[in-house]
Amino acid sequence: MDTNIKLPIYKIKINSDDGDESGVSFVALVTDPAIERNWMAYNDQLRFKADAERRIITGALMVADLPIYRRSETMGEFYVVFDKQEIEKIVQKFFRNGNTGNVNKMHEASQQVQGVYMYESFIIDSSRGIHVPDGFTGITEGSWMGSYKVDNEDIWQNFIKTGEFQGFSVEGLFDMEIQGRTIEQEILDTISEIEQL
Repeated sequence: MDTNIKLPIYKIKINSDDGDESGVSFVALVTDPAIERNWMAYNDQLRFKADAERRIITGALMVADLPIYRRSETMGEFYVVFDKQEIEKIVQKFFRNGNTGNVNKMHEASQQVQGVYMYESFIIDSSRGIHVPDGFTGITEGSWMGSYKVDNEDIWQNFIKTGEFQGFSVEGLFDMEIQGRTIEQEILDTISEIEQL
């Protein structure tokens, strides 16, 4: 990507109505998450004092206000951003629709996996005392974190323990609203704010 090109930023939106299909329907286990944040795989050697592996993976599913680069044949190059208000709506709808067991490999509809399910989820909200867990960096206020239990032996042994899969990636239907700014403008504004400190 040519960094001199000014790319548009689109804010992701959903319709909160239950009859509408927008929102997150699946979470994919992926090798290279678009949010550039890997999970932590918990076992008896890492975090927990346990007799056997707990088979838990924890990580960010959405990072609030993080520009995510995208390219399509119809729209060209652009960024998308999930803000904290929209993330909260997305998470609530995800649970209302009972999607906690909807998991696949690498966003392949034919690669749905059984025995991997979300059992813990939270939105970073310091006003409610919910902070970023130790060991994670670059997770902003309003971001969505989650933990999955991996009972599937094949997934655990051949994809997670080996390090082939390293993070989560959400999938679903979303609307996009142009923000009218470019990523370069956002960066320049941030530099200007830092220089004024």
